[in-house]
Amino acid sequence: MKTATNLNAVARPEEIPFQSASVDIWEKKYRLATKSGEALDTDIDSSYQRIAKALADTEAPEKREEWFEAFLWALRNGAIPAGRIVSNAGATEHKPATSTINCTVSGTIPDSMNGILGRTHEAGLTLKAGCGIGYEFSTLRPKGAFVSGAGAYTSGPLSFMDIYDAMCFTVSSAGGRRGAQMGTFDIAHPDITDFIRAKREDGRLRQFNLSCLITDKFMQAVRDDEDWELVFPANEAELAEEDTRVIWRSWPVTAGYRTNEVGEVACKIYEAIPARRLWNLIMASTYDYAEPGFILIDRINEMNNNWFCEDIRATNPCGEQPLPPYGSCLLGSINLTRFVNAPFTEAASFDWERFSKVVSIFSRMLDNVVEVHGLPLEQQGHEIQHKRRHGMGFLGLGSALTMLRMKYGEAPSLEFTEQVSREMAKVGWETGLELAKEKGAAPIMLETFKVTPEMLAQRPEMVADGYSIGDQVKGSVLIAKYSRYMQQFDSELTDQIAEHGARYSHHTSIAPTGTISLSLANNASNGIEPSFAHLYSRNIIREGRKTKEKVDVLSYELLAYRALVNQNASPGVEGPDALPDYFISADDISPKQHVDVQAAAQKWIDSSISKTANVPTDFPFEDFKDIYMYAYEKGLKGCTTFRFNPEVFQGVLVKEEDLENTTYRFTLDDGEIVEVKGNEEIEYDGETHTAANLFDALKEGYYGKF
Repeated sequence: MKTATNLNAVARPEEIPFQSASVDIWEKKYRLATKSGEALDTDIDSSYQRIAKALADTEAPEKREEWFEAFLWALRNGAIPAGRIVSNAGATEHKPATSTINCTVSGTIPDSMNGILGRTHEAGLTLKAGCGIGYEFSTLRPKGAFVSGAGAYTSGPLSFMDIYDAMCFTVSSAGGRRGAQMGTFDIAHPDITDFIRAKREDGRLRQFNLSCLITDKFMQAVRDDEDWELVFPANEAELAEEDTRVIWRSWPVTAGYRTNEVGEVACKIYEAIPARRLWNLIMASTYDYAEPGFILIDRINEMNNNWFCEDIRATNPCGEQPLPPYGSCLLGSINLTRFVNAPFTEAASFDWERFSKVVSIFSRMLDNVVEVHGLPLEQQGHEIQHKRRHGMGFLGLGSALTMLRMKYGEAPSLEFTEQVSREMAKVGWETGLELAKEKGAAPIMLETFKVTPEMLAQRPEMVADGYSIGDQVKGSVLIAKYSRYMQQFDSELTDQIAEHGARYSHHTSIAPTGTISLSLANNASNGIEPSFAHLYSRNIIREGRKTKEKVDVLSYELLAYRALVNQNASPGVEGPDALPDYFISADDISPKQHVDVQAAAQKWIDSSISKTANVPTDFPFEDFKDIYMYAYEKGLKGCTTFRFNPEVFQGVLVKEEDLENTTYRFTLDDGEIVEVKGNEEIEYDGETHTAANLFDALKEGYYGKF
């Protein structure tokens, strides 16, 4: 365990001044102020002091000052808690009903009106507390199924998703953080094609990210060009019908359904379609609309540390935290750019010692967030306190690689990415072990679990180790010795965790960090991504504005290069002011390289990774499809792509040339059609808007509703 003493800062190049967009976002989203608007955080460092004090105050009184100094040092040296912690830690006096947790997952949605509306109520309370939320909707019976109690036919899961969408927009529009939701859906549900196509309707489900739960069996059916059966649990009346075809399969809900001896549910086969037809439908929608996402749910459950007591079916809104019912994502990221010494020179190096110290201290900080979680539901509180899972990740990978003169996606960058992930994981679990000895292990580690036939089938090595059905085993043993993820570590560490437990059941996750990177990291590259571009724009939601606001920004590596090497350097120019060839942006990287970088990190990440492979608008569709199959073959837990498509909606990050090359058409009240380039400004309804943002707002139905 690294101590809190002797934490003198290592000499580094001069600090790069924050660009105005970064300071502006901090002021609008993270700076603590009174109800009347009086600023309480005088600068970003005072925000860090507030956070450090709030989390140090959970320590024993005699240790609070020591850990306040350590936490503040870590924050000043690259530790960045997630947005809800930054906004709400130490802010109880001014925001008593808010949470320090970014996102949660709903309880399983029962297939009943009471269950559906009950979960809607819980979700509303969760969103009101400032948390995003994820749900699985494939527990709801398909469109056209008979509802015996009502004597009618159901409208299907998508119609109920519309209710959740409207609720989210209404609650979030009351102020504070914009609502964020993830809707997941089983690839075998009879309404899967409706789910895939849902966002083709203007303005529909825009408060949702959507992702398909993809199984290994489906991927095999695609490879082998087989038919794929669409199924849903059968009720007793359906089972009694002679023409009902039934298969048995695992299902997140068993109550009210017929089950077999291994807990599988009797499911009615609605139809069988070619797997490749469904695959192509997903790919076409993702190509045009960037959704649905691609969650490899079998891989997630296989690699879950809590494999013996969780069946994960949903994720947080950005997909980097697969969570059980009522699970929460407690996140934080380490800014890798803060550890690069002598950037842009032949002597450029990464400060591994200081990085390890930050990881260790930050692990304790994130664990302390559990004590001040502020979650609104009792079930959420129990889940986070019982397992104490958090997700430490990193941001600024692309920027740091550039400063180290490495090209994103090439072999040296892959080696560096894996080393960063491995060191973060190793130090994190060593710290978790020491914290368990000091403060006590997470309750799940001390709980005993009965060995079942399912457990032995999943982990046959338990039989070889002498376990039998009915034996009682501590959670610490099941995690340390039989988690597929933990089996990658040396036995010296896992033997200790098996004996003493760890302070948390999960430690690592890589979040997208968009707003956090822009503000507190001075626009270091998001999460595990390369920089989108070195000069580009972000579309920002501003309270009180009628459309999103376009904000011009520079990448952190360009800012640093101008400050340290050449103040006139710029992308897209030739001669002495040209940037070196290791200045890579998203469009310079092949989709395969995107996946390779994610795979290099994933091995040592025990949750998941939010990663977006950006592809050009004219990228061939047939090549595009291969990205997802390659991601599956590389053992990833999920995959997301983004292709700028002005016919749909433009996204958060935009390049000037894309807007310049896109013409938007507006129809006036008198029928006249006006054509305007996307980057041109328009005076409309008392405000100035970019043409692209105004078009999106009117088309999607959110004009004037921020």
